[in-house]
Amino acid sequence: MAGEADKETGSHPEPETVSFAFDRLTVARFRETFPRARWSDSLQAWTVPGTTARRRIEHWLASEAARRTPYEEERGRDAYQFEPILSPYLSVYDRGFRIRTPYSRTVVEELRQIPFARWNDDEKAWEVPYASYDELQHRWETIEEAAKRNEPEERRKRAEARRGTEEEAQSKRRSMERRKKRLPVPSDDLPPPDRPIATTRYGIVIITETTGELVDADEVAEFYPHAGDKYIWATWRVPTADELVHTWPARAEPGEYERGRGWWQPTLEELRDARRKVKRRQRHEPGSG
Repeated sequence: MAGEADKETGSHPEPETVSFAFDRLTVARFRETFPRARWSDSLQAWTVPGTTARRRIEHWLASEAARRTPYEEERGRDAYQFEPILSPYLSVYDRGFRIRTPYSRTVVEELRQIPFARWNDDEKAWEVPYASYDELQHRWETIEEAAKRNEPEERRKRAEARRGTEEEAQSKRRSMERRKKRLPVPSDDLPPPDRPIATTRYGIVIITETTGELVDADEVAEFYPHAGDKYIWATWRVPTADELVHTWPARAEPGEYERGRGWWQPTLEELRDARRKVKRRQRHEPGSG
């Protein structure tokens, strides 16, 4: 559908995401407010395009939270009183709960699945209404474990435990290889230069140059098992957000041949994921605490 593809890949910013408990009336109200919203199976969330999407989503979430019956809110309050979540990562405020944790993608993904959970940028915390306490409680063990794993002290302990091991040596070799910013590509099927392409190892990158130097496949098999005798080295860089936005996505998933050669035209979901990573580098994603 060319019209939709054009909207996704034109000059519009990366769509914002929102999730909430499914029921027919809520979805109908949402679609009425956001007619351009699309459901993403991979994100398990709705995506909303537009420069004011986040502000409009926050306004809609607040209005929907206000629609929840007093019974649902009271039930959530009672559930918390009867079986409270006792954690340094959770605090109570007048409308529900605030969650502050070290940044963890797992934490963010879990909280996004909770009905009407939202990021409060002023408080630098996620907020969950009392009415969603059951779902918060259901996901809390995963949230807390991920938060603990990402505490600076825990990360330091894991690094010390890896010191001197083969795991650490492999990690160092991977880091050294990545810093070279090179990629083996088939000499008879070169990727287009200066355009974002998807790769098996580095995600979406832009090829800046093909050197013509032959790849020693045996020497780099640890990092590039797909590389063959007729592969040459290419150099790459990370694309900018603007370049990702203006990249036309593939109409279909890459086939066996494309993945076998090590590069392919990125799909829409791959482009969206790359855009989110760029945004996280530019500003901490909600949930970074």
